[in-house]
Amino acid sequence: MISVPTSLWLHYAGDALAWLGASAAAWWQQRRWPEAGRGLARDTAPSYFVSLAVGALAGAWIFGSSNSLRSAIPLPSHSIAGALAGGIVAVELWKAAHGIRRSTGGSFILPLAVGIAIGRLGCFLSGLPDYTYGTPTRLSWAVDLGDGVGRHPVQVYESLTMAVFATVYVRARSRDRSWARDHAFHAMIIVYASQRFLWEFLKPYPKLIGPLNIFHLLMLGLITYGLGWWCRGGERDEPARNVRT
Repeated sequence: MISVPTSLWLHYAGDALAWLGASAAAWWQQRRWPEAGRGLARDTAPSYFVSLAVGALAGAWIFGSSNSLRSAIPLPSHSIAGALAGGIVAVELWKAAHGIRRSTGGSFILPLAVGIAIGRLGCFLSGLPDYTYGTPTRLSWAVDLGDGVGRHPVQVYESLTMAVFATVYVRARSRDRSWARDHAFHAMIIVYASQRFLWEFLKPYPKLIGPLNIFHLLMLGLITYGLGWWCRGGERDEPARNVRT
């Protein structure tokens, strides 16, 4: 068992580093593949980003609190998974209202993957108060977060998965692979939701339907969303139109 020194302030440090990492990734991605940024600017308007921010904030607290308020110590909380889902719903509603049928997620791929990879490490180092810890295990890499119990480092599992995805995406995009050029945002959603669905079985969250908690169901929804967009054609759905509202 590996003893891990933890502190709640490391969660906030992780959040700050995640924002910095995501911003750096966005800057690098824009310089490396500027066409994604040009497409986003052409297809959207300021109200798009307002909708995205409001949806992400609402989703983060609605889904996070829907889970944590059913726990042994009910407290409101927020969730990156909920923020991702809320942002997607808000953006899709905005696009439907403005007649945009193309994917607009290309500019967010690397920032999201990098931000999640870094942010989850902050969750891990904040220890038990963060309420994202794993269930007990006797595996050799079990971690002691301060209570003497060996647990799955589920936050590290998620961080490593998203770091691997970011690496694979950059390599594939640099080689102009079709999936990385045309379907990368939805590939990221599918990968994120699939791995999160698995790790949820290793968390002590309250069950909602059988062995599934609220995040299991949310991840199934995101997987369906990603596969649906992939099947319909992703980035190449139709020519873009200008939006000036």
